[in-house]
Amino acid sequence: MKKSVFYLSQLFLFLLISISAKAQTGISGEAKIDYVPFSNYVRPIDSSKTDAKSNFKRAQVALEIPISLKMDKYNNPRLWSVLLMGAYAKMENKDYDMQLLPAELPNGFPTEILNAQIGVKHLRSISQSWSLLIMASVGVYSDMEQINKDDVLVQGGVIFIKQFNPNLAFGLGPVLTNSFGVPMVLPGIYFNWESHGALHFKVNFPEGIELGYRMTENFDLKAVLELSGMTAETRIGNKSMLLGYQQIIAGIKPQVKLGKNWIFEPTIGSTLVRSFSTNDRKIKEIFKEKDLADPKFTTTFYGAVALKWKF
Repeated sequence: MKKSVFYLSQLFLFLLISISAKAQTGISGEAKIDYVPFSNYVRPIDSSKTDAKSNFKRAQVALEIPISLKMDKYNNPRLWSVLLMGAYAKMENKDYDMQLLPAELPNGFPTEILNAQIGVKHLRSISQSWSLLIMASVGVYSDMEQINKDDVLVQGGVIFIKQFNPNLAFGLGPVLTNSFGVPMVLPGIYFNWESHGALHFKVNFPEGIELGYRMTENFDLKAVLELSGMTAETRIGNKSMLLGYQQIIAGIKPQVKLGKNWIFEPTIGSTLVRSFSTNDRKIKEIFKEKDLADPKFTTTFYGAVALKWKF
């Protein structure tokens, strides 16, 4: 029996918290392309590898634009900003036998997924070591078969963040979402622990873990473990469902600073986990027991290139 303890359909909600909790004093953003070549579909019913194959290609962009910035009495920024985030994935599926498809995806795996959202955040100090993050966003999460009101998800929350020291912060608070069809409050979590020496590390929930060595002022070599995913509303048997794609990768990520404002980050590695999940848009799905594992794919190569900027 497999229990859905953490909803990957909520991954973008938690990533929004993670990105929002960082105090950006200027326009910042990231553009990223990642690629997973064809790998074999693993049948959930008996965990056997089949001859069917799927790949994954994705383009992502995130942008934060401050609209109001003041320094408070603690010398911390009091910030209002707008967040824009988008991701488009394209998949090819080959040699599938309809009889091999999982029951929850009778029409096969999607060929496109679109995630796009706009949000607003407010970050301010409430004491020397505590800060308050308020955020709200609305977005379209679609498999591109038909875009309608069911594809629109609204999220918002209030997170209280404790800065224990310059390297360690933890935040918790209520987050409201309509992912389950009706508005529901879920716990929002933020965790960031990092060091800043030549040999350094970073643990960030839910983005992942990295261990790096700063070879020069402009070159950093990192080993990373990263979690990412996408969510789409889809219709299965005339019912609105949430489709989640999730992947965990391990790899090497060099970081090259290109002057004061730009960073170039390629990644080469391997997929440790790559799978799909489907869930009814009902509250009881949080505690649902699953008899079978989620449909997944065999381990294969992973590659990505990213460009970050801050002005």
